[in-house]
Amino acid sequence: MASPAPDLPRKTLGRTGIAVSTVGVGCAWLGLKNDILDEDLALRTVWAALESGVTLIDTAPLYLASVSERIVGRALRERPDLARNAIVETKVGHWPTGFDYSYDMAMRCIQGSVERLGIDHFPLLYIHDAPKDLLERVMAPGGALAALRKLQSEGVVDHVGIAVNDPQQNAPYVETGEFEIAVVPEAYSLLNQVALERIFPAAERFGMGVVVAVPLEKGLLATGVRSGETYPGRRFSADCLAHVGKIEDVCARHGVSLLAAALQFCTRHPVVATVIPGARTPEEARANALAGAESIPDAFWADLRPLIRTWEAGVHR
Repeated sequence: MASPAPDLPRKTLGRTGIAVSTVGVGCAWLGLKNDILDEDLALRTVWAALESGVTLIDTAPLYLASVSERIVGRALRERPDLARNAIVETKVGHWPTGFDYSYDMAMRCIQGSVERLGIDHFPLLYIHDAPKDLLERVMAPGGALAALRKLQSEGVVDHVGIAVNDPQQNAPYVETGEFEIAVVPEAYSLLNQVALERIFPAAERFGMGVVVAVPLEKGLLATGVRSGETYPGRRFSADCLAHVGKIEDVCARHGVSLLAAALQFCTRHPVVATVIPGARTPEEARANALAGAESIPDAFWADLRPLIRTWEAGVHR
């Protein structure tokens, strides 16, 4: 029997009016052990997240070469008791084999997601990883945005958003004001404040709801500094690691977990409704949810504030 779900807070996702758990689950790494996919483990990870009070599931055709969507669909079919509270968001435009932001491809992309997920209604749908150089094409009558607007008029899609991994590519789309929601990766964490420069001010101006991805800096802010540990897509400087050590000291003084501090820091910002840390295992999914529900005193945030600035912005390979 699953343990009782923690009292995971909810926030409203901008002007969509949709209330989501302040911790969601990112499905790009589901069930991966040593880069090998264990589908049973992935399935149990989705269930663990939902059992723990998570309501938002973030997936995309890109993730696990579209297997992520299939696993999420199976998880919801086999546990209708959990599916009732689940909000699934997916994306169009970035396929496992490349990019295509045309109207026709967006329509085909959605049809594929319908088949894999087993759902025919999407409360939240995003254009995925569109480069800023293609902005006019993406938003033209023959582009992906027009396709999503058509689906929106038909009731297939409720709210349309933008989700671009590189914040410098993401910002111009957010600044158009054409989107209600945005997934913002690689731009906001205890070590990265890039989103404060352009993305968050624009989101606030237009009433957009923000979903922060990569809030744990590929694991460093989940576990803290560990000798010999490596992080995918990151090469943290010695100064940065020493700084994380100082953050850990503040956490220790207040009896706050680093994981809770990292996740709840993001959702303290007014435009951020939720974070979507990736989970590979049920244990990670449960830990993230528990961290989102952890009680943190105001005095902790006051002591932490002087340590917050951009240390490692963007991807460091």
